[in-house]
Amino acid sequence: MSSTLNFVLGTRPEIIKLSPVIRECQRRDVPFSLIHTGQHYSDELDSVFFEQLELPTPEYNLCVGSSTHGEQTGKMIAEIEAVLEEERPEVVLVQGDTNSVLAGTIAATKMDGIEVGHVEAGLRSFDRNMPEEVNRRLADHAADYLFPPTKTSENQLIAEGLPEEWITVTGNTIVDAVTQNVEIAHERSDVLSELGLEERFGLLTAHRAENVDDCERFLSLLDAVSKTAKQQGLAVVYPIHPRAEKQISEFGIDVPEEIQLVEPQDFLDFLVLEDEAEIVFTDSGGVQEETCILQTPCVTLRDNTERPETVEVGANQIVGIEPSDVATGVREMLKIEPEWENPFGDGTAAQRILDKLGYDQK
Repeated sequence: MSSTLNFVLGTRPEIIKLSPVIRECQRRDVPFSLIHTGQHYSDELDSVFFEQLELPTPEYNLCVGSSTHGEQTGKMIAEIEAVLEEERPEVVLVQGDTNSVLAGTIAATKMDGIEVGHVEAGLRSFDRNMPEEVNRRLADHAADYLFPPTKTSENQLIAEGLPEEWITVTGNTIVDAVTQNVEIAHERSDVLSELGLEERFGLLTAHRAENVDDCERFLSLLDAVSKTAKQQGLAVVYPIHPRAEKQISEFGIDVPEEIQLVEPQDFLDFLVLEDEAEIVFTDSGGVQEETCILQTPCVTLRDNTERPETVEVGANQIVGIEPSDVATGVREMLKIEPEWENPFGDGTAAQRILDKLGYDQK
């Protein structure tokens, strides 16, 4: 039987953030299938998340892997189109701002009778040098259903001339995912003892092209984090993304001793690290959201963010990569009592998405 819904996904954040919607489909008996583009081709960043989140194995795995943006996106479009020709779903759901999102949107909107829903619509960094910014703008303007997580992101869509009837503010599905899994994570995970994190520690994630593909900028980022950690008496653990690991090797970078490189972590272990860290240094949009939800102070190692709500509620500071700016930001964040309001909703985003699509509860 053909599926009513197709999910196109290809990276860790997409798997995590779409997992509550997939579960809600199961609960409502909505027929669906999963198209995995294979954009993340490392098992550590991929299949383990399906297992931990108890999601079904994708019916289609396109195994596209890494290449230039154009080549990767083009391959995905052709492969996704072939699947959609076979499946003929009513709706294709994409999430976020990756090449998988853009490819899924283009493939589906070029076909008669298939609508597209963009989960996490309306986010804007206003930096068109970021591939992610281009992807999310194009997806928003091509999709039929727009699911912004907040009023701020809704207002961005309206300001760009998109019809209000296309837009439904849902909250962010990451709230659903975190609240469903954080207690389980603490019960199951031994990551703190395994990594020897018995005292105060910071957590670092850095993988964006603008940070790790530029040797000088990557060195400055690592220097800033290590100096700040030393000032604060913190160990720092850095689950290394394959992209960053490759660049460290190619650039011949000696990682400062204050920063402990570890393997990529699965979802439950990473949730525990985020929850228990004294401070999180990141260039990830998803991590900005997760730390905000978990009441963990965060500093963002970028010059902008598409998650301004985290800054507005006091959970996050945008500090760039200069050592003095990072040190100041961390010092200020560590003084704050983490009692900010979560701006990303009440954990029922998945229900709102399916309600809007007309898949009523059983």
